[in-house]
Amino acid sequence: MASSIPVSRESMTIGALAQSAGVGVETVRYYQRRGLLPQPTRLYGTIRRYGPDDASRLRFIRRAQELGFTLDEIGELLALQDGTDRGAVRRIARARLGQVESRLADLQRMRAALEHVIRDCEHAPGAPRCPIIEAIDPGVSEA
Repeated sequence: MASSIPVSRESMTIGALAQSAGVGVETVRYYQRRGLLPQPTRLYGTIRRYGPDDASRLRFIRRAQELGFTLDEIGELLALQDGTDRGAVRRIARARLGQVESRLADLQRMRAALEHVIRDCEHAPGAPRCPIIEAIDPGVSEA
């Protein structure tokens, strides 16, 4: 029997909402528990329906995560989503940028160290221990 409850052509189930953003249903539910995504009310006991604004918000959350923002930071950004407090938005973005730059510096140091031990390994074929293993665990001596 067909439902007599009008459903907007733009409304979707939680599964369709999740699929529209490339996430799982449990991810949507998790975002709802975290307060990042509102949970719509059930109309007359039917399943919950989501609209384009929910899909847009979910895509915003996913894109912010791709940029490295934490869920707490995303919550702050969502609260500032109207864009009127640009200073607060910049503060959050600058903090994230600082963390990214720090991570990049760490990765560059790791790259240099790996390049060095690989060169050592290539140029020391007769060494008693592999220079790469020695660099990782210098305390272990060959028996």
